[in-house]
Amino acid sequence: MKEKIKILSELTKIRITFFVMITTGFGYIAATDIFNLNLLLVLAGVLSLACGSAVLNHYQERFTDALMERTKNRPIPSGKITPVKALEISILLILIGVALLFIGGNLLSVFFGILNLIWYNGIYTPLKRKSSLAIIPGSLVGAFPPVIGWVAAGGDLLNPQILMIAFFFFIWQIPHFWLLLLVLDKDYKNAGMPTLTNLFSKNQLARITFMWIMATAISSLLLPMVALVETEIIKYLIVFSVILLSINSLKLLKYSEENSSVLFAFRNINFFVLFVVSIISIDKLIL
Repeated sequence: MKEKIKILSELTKIRITFFVMITTGFGYIAATDIFNLNLLLVLAGVLSLACGSAVLNHYQERFTDALMERTKNRPIPSGKITPVKALEISILLILIGVALLFIGGNLLSVFFGILNLIWYNGIYTPLKRKSSLAIIPGSLVGAFPPVIGWVAAGGDLLNPQILMIAFFFFIWQIPHFWLLLLVLDKDYKNAGMPTLTNLFSKNQLARITFMWIMATAISSLLLPMVALVETEIIKYLIVFSVILLSINSLKLLKYSEENSSVLFAFRNINFFVLFVVSIISIDKLIL
């Protein structure tokens, strides 16, 4: 049983899909200021849908995964599960996710949930084998989950608040991926995938990524400007976190092959996004 749970956890990329669920909840709470049963159903639906999408991604990339040191021991290339079985699990999770999202949300939230799956598995996944810039359109995958939560709660799709939230998550996805690329560049090349290091040196890419981190920081400052934050202390905390992120990210400008600065920056930007989401949610629910 332990082995089966471990395989399922790997297939569903549970740490990533759990964060997708959190950002969906953020969108819902931003629209309603409440935590209720419908939100739980929406969260369960999005988690199931995201897990199904992740398993489908494992199925799609089973051959390239076998060529990469980081991924060669994943369940399908290592033979722990057959491709057909993985595909069956994916379909089941997707169907459950759609059903839960419809019950807890509405047709519009189901539409965006399916759209996100199509964008990730049908557009971004094949595109990244052809273009080193695939992450830019692919970053929409990170922008959709809060939109799903927002519309599931009945929020207006053209409201400046959700547009700014989606923009914030869209911008964050780009440096998030490029920081990984700086560490895993060799693996991607071994799998025959195009990478930005074919266009830029790693030092140049580190500087470019630093600029995108700054763009992420600045975009977070725009959230209070659309009346998403009401409490003064939360506004100050966002400003403080932006300053801290900016100072810590300066290490990227002194990039070295040891990658310690890159790994630090990767953890830093992800913690920053989680912190911003958490304190704004607290502002909405409690303060």
